[in-house]
Order: sequence, then structure tokens, then C-alpha cells
Amino acid sequence: MEIHLVTDGLQFPEGPIAMADGSIILVEIEGQRLTRVTPDGQKTVVAETGGGPNGAAIGPDGKIYVTNNGGSFHWLKQNGLTIPGPTPPEHKGGYIQRVDIASGKVETVYDACDGEPLNGPNDLVFDKQGGFWFTDHGCGTPDGRKHGALLYAKPDGSHISRPRGHFVSPNGVGLSPDETVVYMADTQLGRLWAFDIERPGVLKAQEGFGPGRVICNLQGYQLLDSLAVEASGKVCVATIINGGITAFDPNGSTEHFPFPDLITTNICFGGPDMHDAWITCSSTGKLFKCRWPRPGLKLNFNA
Repeated sequence: MEIHLVTDGLQFPEGPIAMADGSIILVEIEGQRLTRVTPDGQKTVVAETGGGPNGAAIGPDGKIYVTNNGGSFHWLKQNGLTIPGPTPPEHKGGYIQRVDIASGKVETVYDACDGEPLNGPNDLVFDKQGGFWFTDHGCGTPDGRKHGALLYAKPDGSHISRPRGHFVSPNGVGLSPDETVVYMADTQLGRLWAFDIERPGVLKAQEGFGPGRVICNLQGYQLLDSLAVEASGKVCVATIINGGITAFDPNGSTEHFPFPDLITTNICFGGPDMHDAWITCSSTGKLFKCRWPRPGLKLNFNA
């Protein structure tokens, strides 16, 4: 696959959104901001979010919703790479933010669910009804990890729920083309989960002892990050250590597309035929573009 460097010098990029004008809006987690990258590689700040903006998506109101982990990483610099390290002791939790693209105004929509603070919101996806599924990655503590969860919320601040909890490290989240399944990647387990949807924001009762269906566990030491879904239903998950994108078929088979960064963190699709793909390579601060072999799934509220 031929890949092209769009820009570099980003401070741990993630959460790319393909915009109608050909630009990409993404988060810089270490930089604590939302940034627009034009096709010629120029960068402009859309908004200063603070904390640790981790995922981003356009909602039904045209604003960008950000899953902000609240600054849950201590940043390590090793051999010219930026590596997310332990949760700093001053971390108090994360939140969901709404950003007006034109003005850069940032609002906090949620910082808790059922009275419990959000630990580290990570990624999100909007359904056709205008609600969004999002992951809470959890966070580290001196005594171990706080568990993560899969949650659902409405963008107007009127509803938030936790359909599934007690996961090790939830990360990427996406919907099947017919929106009957929500997929979730667990970072530390190298596992892609699938949950059957009963109705918007509500999951079907799971048979057996597991919290969902396991699509695949990657072999060896491979970690999973954020994801995007193809029009065919394949789930493309950014893969750490074995740097690149792993495409999971719902039947459990996989194929791997390597990228030049062991911490490849996300992918988004766009362009007239949805074959354009942008990939964030975060430890080196780079954004790449390529032609994907299959079209991506068009998101509900992207222009």
C-alpha cells in the first residue's frame, strides 16, 4: 500500500475526522487541542480543550464532540518517540465536550454517569438517531486499574447510561453498517468485542457468561486502539506494537496493514468514493493518507 505523509510535528494525534473540504480535524492529546490539517499539511488550532482530548466526532448539530480523558497520561520521551505513560496522581477524571468549530467555544456536556465520575473517555460514534456510544478507558491508580465501560449518551446532555461495565481497557468503538451491532476494542487484551443492540442505547441480554461476543483475540503481544468500520462491515482497528491497522471480518478473520509507527492509533475514511483513509501515527506525531482497498462506511453526521 502506498502511503503519503500529510503532516508531522503533531503532539500525539488521534481522533481524525474527514471534512468535506478535504481537511482533517483531529485531536492532539499531548497538545490538549483540536487541530485542522489542510491537504497541503498546514495546521491551525480549532479549539483548546485542555485535559487529554482522545476521540472526536461530528454530532447532529454540526458541532464536534470530544471524549476527553482528563489528562490521564504522563508523557514519556524515548528515542525520539512520545509514549503515553502512567496516569499522573493529579488526574481527577474525564468528560465529554462539545466544540463549536467556527468559534472554538468548548462546553462540558458530561463528567459523570449515575453519580460516578467518568474515568477516561476515549472514543465515540454517533448512531442514526443522534445519540452516541462511547468508551471509558478507565485509568491507572497506584494500586492498579480502574475498570472501563461502554456507555451511551444524548448530545443535549439529557441522558447518559452505562450498558456494559467492568472491562479492562475499552478503546475504539464503532457501529455495524445496519447499526445492529456496536463493536469495542479492548487495548490491553488485544480483543475486539461485539454487542448486539436491542434499540438505541440498549443492548440485548448476552447469552452465557461473557459480556458480549468475542470477534477475535490477536495473537502475541498486540494492543488495540481506535477504529473505523468499512462499508462491507469489516472493522479496521489501529494496532500498537505491531504498528498498523488490523481489519477484522465479523467472522473473526483478520488482515494487517503496516504503518511506520509502533503506536498507530486511529483511522478515518472520506473522499468522494470513501476509499481515502487517514491514519494517525502518534508516537512520531504524523498523519498519513492512503487509498484503502475497500470503501469506508460514511458516518451519520459528517458533511
